Amino acid sequence: MTASTFDSLATQAAIASIDVYQAHISPRKVFSCPHRLLHGGDSCSSYIKTILTEQSLSATLRRAPQRFAACKAAAQTLTLQNVQGGCLIIPCCIPI
Repeated sequence: MTASTFDSLATQAAIASIDVYQAHISPRKVFSCPHRLLHGGDSCSSYIKTILTEQSLSATLRRAPQRFAACKAAAQTLTLQNVQGGCLIIPCCIPI
C-alpha cells in the first residue's frame, strides 16, 4: 500500500467517523462546541471535517491541535461567563 493510498483511506475513515459523531452523538449531548458558542462559525468537528475535505491529512493533523487549544480556551471563557459549553470526546479538554 502506497503512502497516498493510506492517506486517502485514513482521510475517508476520519470523515466517516466525524459523520457518525455528528449524526448520532452530537445531537444527543447536552452542550455545544465551546469554540462555536463563543466565536460563531463551525463547530470543531465541522472545522476538522472541512480541512480533511479541502486539504491533506497531514495538514489536518498540524492544524487540529491549534483548534482544540482555542476550543479549550473558549470553554474556559464560557465557564467564567456561566455559559453551558463543554467537550465530550474531543481533545479540547486535554491539556495541550
